[in-house]
Amino acid sequence: MKYVNYQNLETRRLSFYLATEEFIARNYPADEYFFMWQVKPTVIFGRNQLIENEVNMKYVRDNNIEFYRRKSGGGCVYADYSNIMFSFITPNFNKDFVFTTYLNRVADVLKKLGLKAEVSGRNDILIEEHKVSGNAFYQVDSKSIVHGTMLYNTDISVMVKAITPDNEKLISRGIDSVRKRVTNIKDHLDITIEDFKEFIKKNICDEEITLDSNDILKIERIEESYLTDDFIYGKNPNYTIKKKKKTEAGVIEVSLELKNNIVKKIDMLGDYFLIGDQDEFLQKFKGIEFEKEDFELVLSSVDIHKYIYNLTAEDFLQILF
Repeated sequence: MKYVNYQNLETRRLSFYLATEEFIARNYPADEYFFMWQVKPTVIFGRNQLIENEVNMKYVRDNNIEFYRRKSGGGCVYADYSNIMFSFITPNFNKDFVFTTYLNRVADVLKKLGLKAEVSGRNDILIEEHKVSGNAFYQVDSKSIVHGTMLYNTDISVMVKAITPDNEKLISRGIDSVRKRVTNIKDHLDITIEDFKEFIKKNICDEEITLDSNDILKIERIEESYLTDDFIYGKNPNYTIKKKKKTEAGVIEVSLELKNNIVKKIDMLGDYFLIGDQDEFLQKFKGIEFEKEDFELVLSSVDIHKYIYNLTAEDFLQILF
């Protein structure tokens, strides 16, 4: 198997490494290729996932965590400098064979380090029954690509906060739950991350290639397809959320239809008393992001008392957020 090196390359965003997989699959001779990479804090969701169901977008944006969609299926994952990402490209087109071959190779290398590693289910590697690696699969030009994570020393609490919808109870329970199910290499081995990567490379690959500056330019052109709004958000369907709360104005239920977190439709039901035109009031929120700050900005220019008796802007925001 050939290990893929880069010529004089600093750390890039995750989309660049995904584009590298495609570049090798489309342009290099039929053979097996493998490389490892690391990124700054990043969330990666699957090809057909709804972003808002998988990612705590407020936490991600507030903490400068990047987010990308990949072309493989599977679930949402979090990566950082302490999470090693693997990419494996092969001319074999049999999905089950590719997964089995690749995962067992990685598990066997972990065993050489004295770890009790095993393949579990369709795409995981465990150490002592705790998940240390998850992997996904897709195909390009009659080539198969497997890419996955290897938890070396990742902060589990940040991982859960980033990929759990914005709900404090879910996040708290999620951290405890994930800590019981996953593990870091660092918890089992006294080895630096660079020594660990070098051991993996030497035990999986027997040859190396280096991508030159012309290759990098071609990869960057492929990368552009990962950075369009159409690719990142295009798979997101419209979806509806409902918020309900008892206020001084009565029981109010707000229903919102969103796409990419933008309000497309909004309606309100309940036993409150209308004073003005409800449709006129709700129309003011169409087309804005479903974020507290955006709703506050609209409400700052609206006298809500002219529309709904005894409802305050603060109460309206508490219903929604």
